[in-house]
Amino acid sequence: MTRRVGEEDALAGERAAALARIEALTREFDGVVAASRASNADDEHDPEGATIAFERQQVVALLDQARRRLADVEAALARRKAGGYGMCEGCARPIAAERLAARPAARTCIDCAR
Repeated sequence: MTRRVGEEDALAGERAAALARIEALTREFDGVVAASRASNADDEHDPEGATIAFERQQVVALLDQARRRLADVEAALARRKAGGYGMCEGCARPIAAERLAARPAARTCIDCAR
């Protein structure tokens, strides 16, 4: 039972961290968008335009990454509920506890990940 409590805590922590990251990046994105509205609308000729566009795209990429992380954690929670958490999707063998400690949402063992 100790491992199951540890798994639940690790996944809950991962989920909370992903949600906090999404919230922070959403605020950052909103700030970048607001800054672009306040600046010259002609990005092509505005020396700051390229920077604002780059920042916006960078935040979008980070936000997409955070959303994928949340989806991975949600999938791990579903596997845990169904009884398949900790089993490799590639070879069906157990995923090492060390790997799960480092990556609680891991879907594969280290051998299959390679």
